[in-house]
Amino acid sequence: MPAKKTKKTAKKKTAKKTAKKVVAQKVSKNMTLSEVVSKYPATIDVFLSHGMGCFGCGVAQFETIAQGAQAHGINLKRLLEDLNKAVNKK
Repeated sequence: MPAKKTKKTAKKKTAKKTAKKVVAQKVSKNMTLSEVVSKYPATIDVFLSHGMGCFGCGVAQFETIAQGAQAHGINLKRLLEDLNKAVNKK
C-alpha cells in the first residue's frame, strides 16, 4: 500500500518547485539604463530584443528601466525577468 501524502510532504514539494523558479533580482525597475548596461554587459542583447536600443544615448544616464519601458510601450515585468535571467546566467 503506498504511503499517504501528508500536508507537510505536499508543502515541501511545492516549496522545492517554487524555489527553482526564483531568480535573484539584481536588476530593478529603478536602475538607470546605463547603470545596468555598464554593470551587466550581458543585458545589452536583452534590451535590443525588447526594442530598446537607447542604452547608448544621453537619456540612458538618467532614465530608469521603468521609464524607458513605458516610453517604448514595453512590458516592464517581462523585461525585468529577461534582464535578471541574463545577469544570473553563468
